[in-house]
Amino acid sequence: MANNPGAKKAVRKIARRTEVNKARRSRVRTYLRKFEEALAAGDAGLAKAAFVEAQSELMRAVSKGVVHKNTGSRKVSRLAAQLKKLAVA
Repeated sequence: MANNPGAKKAVRKIARRTEVNKARRSRVRTYLRKFEEALAAGDAGLAKAAFVEAQSELMRAVSKGVVHKNTGSRKVSRLAAQLKKLAVA
């Protein structure tokens, strides 16, 4: 258990950052789910709009350090591939 003032402050800071990061991760998942729903509906226009929003949100999470850069890039790449497959079909 934290026993000196600096350690106690660090615990408080970590708790605050954890809440912010949880909210940001949840927001990313929401946009990813919206994209998947648009894909399932088969609406290319809606899927394209959802892709742009999901990509933006993922890259924002990368810039904030919530998601690793390579993870964000990989997810965007896979989303783009799914969108391309829908557009071709």
